[in-house]
Amino acid sequence: MSLEQASEKLDALESRYEELGKQMMDPDIISDIHQYHHIHKAWGDIEEVVTTYRSYKQTLKRIDDTESLLGDPEMRDLAESELADLRDQRDQIEAKLKLLLLPKDPNDDKDVIVEIRPAAGGEEAALFAGDLLRMYIRYAERKGWKIEMMNMQETGIGGYSDISFSVKGKGAYSQLKFESGVHRVQRVPATESGGRIHTSTATVAVLPEAEDVEVEINPNDIEMDVYHSSSAGGQNVQKVATAIRLVHKPTGLVVTCQDERSQLQNKEKAFRILRSKLYEREMQMRTDARTETRRSMVGTGDRSEKVRTYNFPDGRVTDHRIGLTIYNIPSILDGDIQSFIDGLTTADQAEKMRLDSRID
Repeated sequence: MSLEQASEKLDALESRYEELGKQMMDPDIISDIHQYHHIHKAWGDIEEVVTTYRSYKQTLKRIDDTESLLGDPEMRDLAESELADLRDQRDQIEAKLKLLLLPKDPNDDKDVIVEIRPAAGGEEAALFAGDLLRMYIRYAERKGWKIEMMNMQETGIGGYSDISFSVKGKGAYSQLKFESGVHRVQRVPATESGGRIHTSTATVAVLPEAEDVEVEINPNDIEMDVYHSSSAGGQNVQKVATAIRLVHKPTGLVVTCQDERSQLQNKEKAFRILRSKLYEREMQMRTDARTETRRSMVGTGDRSEKVRTYNFPDGRVTDHRIGLTIYNIPSILDGDIQSFIDGLTTADQAEKMRLDSRID
C-alpha cells in the first residue's frame, strides 16, 4: 500500500490520537483507573505512527517550500543542496511509515511461556536443552525482563528432560517468537570418550501468554492428577504430593508442573501453561484457515522445522531461515542473540511488505 492510498487512514489515526489525548485530560476518566489505562494504552499504540506521519508531512512541506526557491538564482545552489537532504529524509520516514502500517501481530506485546525439550541425541540433547535455557535467561537479563521458572525436570548429569518458564517484559513475544523450532547442536559430547562429533537436537516452543478473558477453560474438560515430585534420577522424592498433571480432554493436551513446593502454586502455573497452549492452538487454527497467505521466509515457527545449528568444531551458529552465520558460539550461548532476532524480524517485515504490495 502506497502512502497516498494510506493517507485517509493516517489522517483518521491522527484525529483518533488527538481525541484520546483530550480524553486522558478529562477528570472523570482520570479518576477511573481502569478506563484511563485502557485509553492510555490505545493512545500509546498509535503514538509512533502518528508522530512519524506528522514528521513526514512536515518534511513534505519543507520540500515544497524549498522547491519554490529554485527559481531564485541567488538561492538556487543552497536550495538544491537542502533538497537533496530533505528528499533523503523523506524517503527514510516513508520507509518507516510503511513498516508501521503493516499488520501488527496482536501477540507482539504479550509475555511468553517458553518450553524447551530434548529431542534426538539422548543425554547430550538434555545437556543442550540446559544450554538453551541459560542462553534465554542471559538474553532476558540483557533486556531487563523477568524470568519465572514453571517446570524443570533434571536428568542425571546436569541436563533437562523438560523445561518451562515464563518471560515477562515489554515486547517479549515480538522478540522471541521466531525462536520456536528445532535447534541443532554439533559437538563432542561430554559423555563421548572417543572424541567423535555428535549431532543432537532440542525443540523450543514460544507461546504468547494468554489472559483469563482470552481463553475460557471448562472445569469439566480437565482431568487433574496430583503426585509426588522428584529431582534428577528419582532422588529426593517429596513427602507431600505437590506436582500437578493436567489433561485437557477435548484436545489431549497434557501439562505438568512440579517446580514449586506448593500444590496450589503448581496448579496455578500448570493452568497458565495450558491456557497459553490452548490460545496458541486457536491462533494456529485461524492462521491455517487463512491458508498460505503468510508463508514467510522466516518460517512458520513450527516445532518440526530446523531453525538453527550450533556447530562447536567450527565455532559458528547458523540460522537457516535467513542464512545468517555468526562465528562466536560462547557469546551466542551467553545470550547475545539480538543479531539473529533483528535479522529474522527484518526478513519477516520484508515478506509482509512483499505480500502487501501483491495485494495492492
